Amino acid sequence: MASKKRFDCGIGECGLKDIELRLISELVKNSRRSDRELAKVLRVSQPTVSRMRVRLEKQGLIDYTAVPNLAKLGYEMIAVTFGNRDFKKHPEINLQKAKDFAEKHPEIIFGAFGNGLGYDRIAISIHRNYSDFSKFMEEMRKEWADVIDVKDSFKVSLSSKEIIQPISLKHFAEHLKNKKES
Repeated sequence: MASKKRFDCGIGECGLKDIELRLISELVKNSRRSDRELAKVLRVSQPTVSRMRVRLEKQGLIDYTAVPNLAKLGYEMIAVTFGNRDFKKHPEINLQKAKDFAEKHPEIIFGAFGNGLGYDRIAISIHRNYSDFSKFMEEMRKEWADVIDVKDSFKVSLSSKEIIQPISLKHFAEHLKNKKES
């Protein structure tokens, strides 16, 4: 029988049952598995897994995408770019403009407002080469010159032999599983 205990997300109860967290962990490891396979691993019925999966999808807790080997696809670098908004000139940021910019630039894989290291904006992007990165930075500075001062970028070579952990969420799935058990 599956546990109905709620999972503590670390900032209070997030409303996930242990079995739902275990399902998320299994899907992160391999989202291509059938509901029947997942039901065996989780020791619940296949219809239970199907219902949970649909509910988690509707709640936006899970989404599906492959994480390719970017270097093998011809991308040479990842850049983490930091900036600051001029609060005096722009107390409000046009969130839709930022979303539209990200939509036009599929090389942006993450963008957000935050706080740390003296910055309040971050974008993580992937690039085929340094020239591609430079062109992207030029466009970003031009588009956002009146709103955000693009400051620094931390660039990572994807062909480096010193990559400690490749981009993957599989190790995070184990963390979720272990967090539940602790």
